[in-house]
Amino acid sequence: MARSELRPQKTAMLVAQRIVEGINERGNQIGDRLPPERVMLEEYGVGRGTLRESLRFLELQGVISLKPGPGGGPIVRQPDGEALSTAITLLLQFENAPFRTVVEARTALEPMMARLAAERISDEQIAELKHSVDHMRANLDDTTIFVEMSRVFHDTVARGSGNAIFGYLIHALLDLIDGSAVGMEYSRRSRAATCDIHEKIYLAVADRDPVSALAAMQEHIDAIWRYEEKHYPEVLDTPIAWGTVG
Repeated sequence: MARSELRPQKTAMLVAQRIVEGINERGNQIGDRLPPERVMLEEYGVGRGTLRESLRFLELQGVISLKPGPGGGPIVRQPDGEALSTAITLLLQFENAPFRTVVEARTALEPMMARLAAERISDEQIAELKHSVDHMRANLDDTTIFVEMSRVFHDTVARGSGNAIFGYLIHALLDLIDGSAVGMEYSRRSRAATCDIHEKIYLAVADRDPVSALAAMQEHIDAIWRYEEKHYPEVLDTPIAWGTVG
């Protein structure tokens, strides 16, 4: 009984892999429509239930969207970091890991991201960094803008590193430790200090100075650690749970 129950799930996963292979082989672009259900059923030699399970899995992973109605069907999408964020959250929840786990990971990873960004970042991404710093400084009394621009800044540095893993990983970690989700607040003085160090990192990256970029980001992340350890130790010790993040 157990073996027969597991087989459809395994088959659905294999079909999902074949669907992704087909996307690559055909050279499908974002927004392209995939073959209709009757064609897929014949091509993959599976039942309708298995195929729909495969498509639903790919939809959850952000690979496709399923458009209902006549003329609908699976449409290719660009996967984002949402599935990764959810997976990491669930893994950490079942490990009973606290929020400080995420802060420790940022401490280890983000300085390296800044160093690589200074070597690889595009001019367009440098402009994004500058915009986030300028917009944050012009709106220091708006907490919502502060959180949003801080996230844009760190996301841009991660993407600017030229390492796709860093880009998706920091996005997932920021989902986990978003201050608005776990009850952390920052004074205007702290927001101004954050803006200053963001500008320091931006200038180092824009100057293509990897040593200074690494040091400035290390200074920034260490300051975040000290602030949160001083003001929110109970939050850092709170176990991560899916419903409390994102």
